[in-house]
Amino acid sequence: MTVSTMTPSPTAQTVVGLGAVAEAQIVARASQPGYRWWLAHVLPAAACSRPVRLRLEATWDDGTTERPTDDMPDGRLYVACKNRRSSVCPACAETYRADTYQLVKAGLVGGKGVPDTVTEHPCFFVTLTAPAFGPVHTRVVGSNGQVRPCRPRRHAPLCPHGRSTECRIRHPDDDPSVGEPICRDCYDYDAQAVWNFHAGELWRRTVITLNRYLAAAAKERGVKVRLSYAKVAEYQRRGTVHFHALIRLDGVNPDDPDTIIAPDASITPELLSSLIDTAATVTRFTTASHPRHRTGWTLTWGTQTDIRRVRLNAGDHDDHGVLSSTAVAAYLAKYATKGTEEAGHVSRKLTQQAANIYADQDTHQARQLTACWSLGQRPWYYTSEAQREAWEEGWGRLQKWAHMLGFGGHFSTKSRRYSTTLTALRAVRRAFRLGDETGHPDPELSADADIAGDESAVTLNWLFDGVGWLTIGDAALANTAAAKARERKRIAREEIEDSIGQLGRE
Repeated sequence: MTVSTMTPSPTAQTVVGLGAVAEAQIVARASQPGYRWWLAHVLPAAACSRPVRLRLEATWDDGTTERPTDDMPDGRLYVACKNRRSSVCPACAETYRADTYQLVKAGLVGGKGVPDTVTEHPCFFVTLTAPAFGPVHTRVVGSNGQVRPCRPRRHAPLCPHGRSTECRIRHPDDDPSVGEPICRDCYDYDAQAVWNFHAGELWRRTVITLNRYLAAAAKERGVKVRLSYAKVAEYQRRGTVHFHALIRLDGVNPDDPDTIIAPDASITPELLSSLIDTAATVTRFTTASHPRHRTGWTLTWGTQTDIRRVRLNAGDHDDHGVLSSTAVAAYLAKYATKGTEEAGHVSRKLTQQAANIYADQDTHQARQLTACWSLGQRPWYYTSEAQREAWEEGWGRLQKWAHMLGFGGHFSTKSRRYSTTLTALRAVRRAFRLGDETGHPDPELSADADIAGDESAVTLNWLFDGVGWLTIGDAALANTAAAKARERKRIAREEIEDSIGQLGRE
């Protein structure tokens, strides 16, 4: 049984710096007769930092049980974790970023089921931020490229806790104090937790308001239009969530509502920009009552709303703030792989014990986590079953998302007609991989293929075996193979682009 050159043998560079134990593991694995088959088997998950190990159990109608995966290397199936966060798994996050980039760009320039005429549709890149919950240290770069003082004040008053409200430091980009409150005791951590918790609902209501304004404007002009959007969430340094959205205006064909056509020219880009700004300004709502705030919190967007036109052939930034479609797609894809790391916290599920530890710490991150946990704590006097259920479905979810500083929404969403879906993109990649096999069936399908030939009834159960590579040596070998595969793809892509460029010049 032979495998193509995509399964290289270990080299001296593979084992450098890994230690004697890892080197022994690499040598032991590479000296096995089925090494190349093992490497081909794990290649789909080779770059993953924490692959999921699975076993397949088949139970036939006569009660007999088999494990088809026992015939595979290690008796396990390795599946990439597919985590979108770059801090957890850089390789899977890069795949997610690339998919998001293709999804967003298709809605800007066409392709993947979207007509290329969308390049002529009015389109805006919108940033909506959270309001202020207290003064924080900031880094502001002026139009001349110079960093300005943080909070210069001629006569800076003291806060109620006796701390100065000014800061004349020109913070560097990596300064950990950026995003920190000037005074933690003045900062409204409860309001921030509530805002993050309801940010998705505020966005939903903003879209509803915008659609109402747009429908009224279209009715006045006797036309039919609709909005399509793609949106990602990002954490600011202070720990609040803000949204970046790509909003595109489409026309509506009454005979075929699913088609994407150009909107009527009477809905101008200037009008659409004004409607977006108005909707972001006027949208507000009051949350449900909470024992610590009986009247609820009234939520609005912050004053730093940014609305910029997107054009196909614009530079990344022109004098009028216009963005190119490529730059916007890259921005949204980059934001989609981020998490709370930008706010200085590596998110993991909180427990009561962890919350108690954070409660004893006096840091900005600890106070944010503690605020979310305490707001989600069910009051002791909620004794009835109905009260407990209502709490768990409402404010109680704040404890579930405390590790995310209260935000429990999706980081990447889109409207149905904006473009293709991540599921469709993954299906195309999977089909391409299956058609590119050169000697071995796809490990994820081989067990099913063996079973499909029998007409007897069978029940398949996937059994969780663990997370991560079995040894450090296995991880090194798999990651080396993945790195070489990526390098070959990069070289092939550059050669294709170069050949296309030569044909264009001819």
